[in-house]
Amino acid sequence: MTAADLRGLLDGLIADWESEVVEFKRVEQTFPTPDIGKYFSALANEANLRGVARGWLVFGVDNNTRTVVGSAYRPERERLQGIKHDVANGLSPRMTFRDVHELTTDAGRVVMFEIPAAPRGLPVACNGHCYAREGESLSALPDDKRDEIRGQSADEDWTAVVVPEAKLDDLDPEAVAVARSAFMAKHADRLDADDVSSWSDTTFLERCRLLSPGGGLTRAVLLLLGKPSTAVYLAPHMAQLTWKLVGQETAYEHFDPPFLLATTWLYRQIRNVEIPIQPEGQMGQVRLAKYDEAIVLEALHNCIAHQDYARHARASW
Repeated sequence: MTAADLRGLLDGLIADWESEVVEFKRVEQTFPTPDIGKYFSALANEANLRGVARGWLVFGVDNNTRTVVGSAYRPERERLQGIKHDVANGLSPRMTFRDVHELTTDAGRVVMFEIPAAPRGLPVACNGHCYAREGESLSALPDDKRDEIRGQSADEDWTAVVVPEAKLDDLDPEAVAVARSAFMAKHADRLDADDVSSWSDTTFLERCRLLSPGGGLTRAVLLLLGKPSTAVYLAPHMAQLTWKLVGQETAYEHFDPPFLLATTWLYRQIRNVEIPIQPEGQMGQVRLAKYDEAIVLEALHNCIAHQDYARHARASW
């Protein structure tokens, strides 16, 4: 977000004042990390119950006067971002902030913790305890709220959810071009290639059913065609593929979106040695690759399509 975006967001949060998904704190320098974890649990659970994507914990705003007073909490950028790891260690399921924003105003510095909603069917606990909000107060998650979250259907199509913040500019041009070429090849018998080439990106994505009826970009299109930076829109869900080498030598590499291209990049990391084959009835040997590229890529694509992203885990090979 730009500074102007953050300023507008802060003004909106202050105007609406505290709700079950927003908490303001007058924090001058220090605030206990375990308490931040408790607020993460409470605001994530409340955001889930209210059907919103995120909650906010804001340092540097006085709770009584509703004015910005400034905060010197972790002024070093690297140390401030370290709170993500510090808090994640105590959360179950393991989650972290979508981002930690800093805004400098005439009245002082404001720190805004962007907290994702709890996953469907799974309340967020901090150090073994689930929290909620009762008005402006922190409380244990009551049984009725816990049951409501746990009773949520897991049948929702995670990939079909629209990401309101995402724009067409967030898509990788090379990935879109590859997708368009593949689409033309698949439908060459009934669609004219020149017509497909003339479609706008919006029309093309609509025909691929990667846009919502209202024109919003879905999580699916960000996974397949999004720039690496779009992974932040999917947090806390892991939008990464991982290649791992296990044996006498060990290594690994993570691959971000666009997954349409990342599977090929990952395949190139696989040690695909050639094996000598003696065909029956022939004197000469034939050397064949141990793994067939088409079969490996099909397996990778199936993993991407059937991955349970709600588990907050990478797809690994």
